[in-house]
Amino acid sequence: MKTKILLLAVLTVRCAIAGTPEVIVPTASTNPLSFADGRVVFDVEERLRYEFRNNAFDFNHNALPATDGSFLLQRARVGMKFEPVDWFRFYAQFQSSIEVGNRGDEPGVSGSEGDDYADLYQGYVEFADYDRFPLGLRAGRQLFNYGDQRLIGSFDWNNLGRSFDAARVRYQADKFWAEAFAASVVTVERADFNFSDVFNWDDTDRQQVFSGIYASTDVVTAHRIDGYLLWLSQAKGNVSNFGPLLGLPPAGSQGGDPALGMNFGTLGLRLNNVQAKMHGWEYDAELAGQAGRLAGLDLLAFALHAGGGYNFHAPWEPRIYLQYNYASGDWDSTDGQSTTFQNLFPTNHKFYGYMDLFSWQNMHNPSVTFNLKPHRTLTLAADGHLFWLATTSDAWYRANGLTQARPITPSADPFVGGEIDLTATWKPTSFLSLLVGYSWFLPGAYVDDTGPADPANFLYVQMELKF
Repeated sequence: MKTKILLLAVLTVRCAIAGTPEVIVPTASTNPLSFADGRVVFDVEERLRYEFRNNAFDFNHNALPATDGSFLLQRARVGMKFEPVDWFRFYAQFQSSIEVGNRGDEPGVSGSEGDDYADLYQGYVEFADYDRFPLGLRAGRQLFNYGDQRLIGSFDWNNLGRSFDAARVRYQADKFWAEAFAASVVTVERADFNFSDVFNWDDTDRQQVFSGIYASTDVVTAHRIDGYLLWLSQAKGNVSNFGPLLGLPPAGSQGGDPALGMNFGTLGLRLNNVQAKMHGWEYDAELAGQAGRLAGLDLLAFALHAGGGYNFHAPWEPRIYLQYNYASGDWDSTDGQSTTFQNLFPTNHKFYGYMDLFSWQNMHNPSVTFNLKPHRTLTLAADGHLFWLATTSDAWYRANGLTQARPITPSADPFVGGEIDLTATWKPTSFLSLLVGYSWFLPGAYVDDTGPADPANFLYVQMELKF
């Protein structure tokens, strides 16, 4: 406990590098830890989050599981960019993550985000100067954030996050960029240095290779079109980056053998307007299909998202946004096929309710969002979600895409329930933000048909300091 208390005080430094669409370039004017005309740059991140959860795993107020109660999550990062010349840079970032509570120390067990006291979160070299030459290379441990992160994201809400050991080549031109990559997800081990399959084949025997091409263009003014072709190949297991969860079978593999691994492709298209307040209107849509092999089964699955909203030109800047999310599930576990969409490596916390009860697989999910901005530093939001299973012959999968919330019950009603999320975000300065949120889940007929069905609650307060 003394070690945890001391580590709660650690501050870190986090650095972002130019060259990919998901990072922000720190400069001397925005970051006081920028030196030598930006050749050496540090920045600081310290995040604390208090959480209170009740019934969010078992929906049973008569039980007192480890997943209920109060938890304190602390995360610190320290990083440095060194850029001796315009076309070469080195970046390293270390991370310390700690959870204080009764869920335990192992990441992923009993819903715990767990402990990882000190580890390498990022560490790469990059050869790129896109102002002078359209090609660049980044190799090493790095973050992947493509599109809006429905399929590939760094999952930053989680106290441990997600990174990859990877190499990627980028082509960048006016109004167009494309990246080709080969990667393996870094697996978090509480007591050991974190490895991916690239450097640790014998430990997990997963032999994961995740590769693909992602391209984006905004050649149509104020609109962006993304296209991607992704391929996942591994000898066994699932795609989790938490060591204790590697033994769970992949989603939709009920009729197969997880020891046979997976080898499938994902083809997708995403559309959205770049200017979120283009004449007040905004929209985004994504369609993805998958085909290949999963646990010895033929995989054929798809998922879609469609959303649109309006930003009012009025005091407090009101905004309303409607969306619908669908992902296929496996209708028959005995037919030698799987039709469960594989969610890959997403940041699901952003999309399907802040209680993290759902992933983009075997689901119907209409939702509505309201936003208000009573002050330039304060944003208020209210989200409402409804959830159905696409088929009750498949499981209800939580946000990690693996854990089944209830046993598969084909005879159950498909309506799982509804969730309301309320958040307030205050950003008094460019380097400090405060977040307060409350979520309430009201179980539906599916939960009642499969066990206890008491409402669940989630309350949290978060402070983040970032330079």
